Amino acid sequence: IKLWTIPDNCTTITTCTLEMRGHVKKIGRIEWHPIARGVLLSAGHDGKCILWNTELGEKVITLSLHRDVIFSISWCPDGRYFASTCKDKTIRVIDPRSGVVVSQGEGHLGTKSSKVIFVDDKRLFTTGFSRMSERQFALWDIKNLSKPLKSENVDSSSGILLPYYDKDTKVMFLAGKGDGNIRFYEITDLPPYVFYLQQFQSGFPQRGLGQMPKRGVDVKRCEIVRFFKLHTNKDICEPISMIVPRKSEVFHEDIYPPTCSSLSSCLSASEWFGGVNKLPLLISLKVFN
Repeated sequence: IKLWTIPDNCTTITTCTLEMRGHVKKIGRIEWHPIARGVLLSAGHDGKCILWNTELGEKVITLSLHRDVIFSISWCPDGRYFASTCKDKTIRVIDPRSGVVVSQGEGHLGTKSSKVIFVDDKRLFTTGFSRMSERQFALWDIKNLSKPLKSENVDSSSGILLPYYDKDTKVMFLAGKGDGNIRFYEITDLPPYVFYLQQFQSGFPQRGLGQMPKRGVDVKRCEIVRFFKLHTNKDICEPISMIVPRKSEVFHEDIYPPTCSSLSSCLSASEWFGGVNKLPLLISLKVFN
């Protein structure tokens, strides 16, 4: 794993800030801890998850809890647990500091890659494929992964569905690799839990999306999410804004509640590895208005 520092007005970087070695096969995923500074989680094709202290440039915890390739990892909002999906078709919720699998269950039954993302501290959202190769999504209670709270087939396309979640508005965005559209769903606390809203449509297929940190959205335009879409056949990165249609330019408290800060951390790496837990630090986007 290489970490890079990007200076202002820089176009080319040739030297990394830090290099860390630990996996024996290809690294498939890396995820920064949501509230602890300098804690990085990586998942490799060797079936291992490694937690790194990037402040010291060293690996701290190695977890060998998976029997096959790890498809996806996601931290819970307060960073106590992380979830994973694996080629063995199992969803796991893991306490990384104790090395204990808190809960696990059978996920999507198709052979292609499945993805997982935390909705809140109690529920997971996954995407994957059925036995008949239909694309599907599911919502799960992390305390009982034997059966999903909600499961629905989407279509029969072959591209992997990538989930992106906006916790502030509780909207899930599903973007399929090779698709030109992005579907929106609202996640609620009551059954049937997942409601289809609408979709963004484009004639240009996507290879993937990057999601801008929440402080970068334009609150005067009622923009709740901004994606950067990497086109499949061209070297183009296209910005896509998801906007709530409102006429007034005043700050709307209902669509911009206090959000997790990406500017500062609640914990240092040594504190978190030492067992300290804290709630995420929240800020108002009104200060960026």
